[in-house]
Amino acid sequence: MTHKIIQADATTSINLETLGSEIDLTFLDPPFNQGKDYALHEDNLPDEDYWAMMRGVCADLLSVTSAGGALYFMQREKNTERVLQTLRETGWTFQNLIIWKKKTSAVPGLHRYGKQYQIIAFATKGKRPRAFHRLRIDPPLLPGYRHEREKGIFLTDVWDDIRELTAGYFAGDEALRGADGARFHKQQAPLALLVRIILSSTKVGDTVFDPFAGTGTTAVAAVQLNRKAIALEIAPENAACIGRRLSEIRDADDIQNCYDDYFCTDDLASIWGSTVRCEKKQGGKEHTLLSLLAN
Repeated sequence: MTHKIIQADATTSINLETLGSEIDLTFLDPPFNQGKDYALHEDNLPDEDYWAMMRGVCADLLSVTSAGGALYFMQREKNTERVLQTLRETGWTFQNLIIWKKKTSAVPGLHRYGKQYQIIAFATKGKRPRAFHRLRIDPPLLPGYRHEREKGIFLTDVWDDIRELTAGYFAGDEALRGADGARFHKQQAPLALLVRIILSSTKVGDTVFDPFAGTGTTAVAAVQLNRKAIALEIAPENAACIGRRLSEIRDADDIQNCYDDYFCTDDLASIWGSTVRCEKKQGGKEHTLLSLLAN
């Protein structure tokens, strides 16, 4: 199995019988309870009902996760306290609070600063992750730095190099659209975000799970990185979209577009887990994980 798509409700279907196997990494990006118009989900619950639902989901996830497996829980910055409380109450071990600064403009409110980031809480089942790769990136030098880096820098808990798929120009070709050109799903996550999470916290052959799969970006990244993917999605039109997206990988969904971001990472080919094209930095050579392991 490279991937499995399950059309079901995450609040009742996160169990081994439904999923068929333990999970090594979950990307949890649920509806944020902001009153969005979802066909099969009430997105305007009383706060206590919403967080009771999130506690149930997180507890269920813990029960199907392998020892040391990871959870990345994305939420609005205003809900940081509730996210950390939910993780603590359901038995997860907190590791990092990642700030995803989304490279978008932010308009201030009448009484507070503009909001330009979301939080992603990284937690594990147990104190030590079963897998964690220390990725290196090579962003542009900041003003005041005099010398080019030889091997980039280690990735930190502030991610300011991945752009949100906004409704305008910067959504680009990656944003899925209908025949009329309108966005298929306005909360579509950028592929680069999921590539980073999967590279950081899984090994080749691990199982990656998304219980609110939406358009399936998590699965699209996972299968190309030689991980198994399980996508759980309640809406039939979204589940069908995931199937189409996985049946033929679009150019905009090709993870090779992200490879150069991590070129400075030690042993990147074995972490990446698929054919990597290094024309830009290694003179046109290609490496395959299988051939590297054979040698």
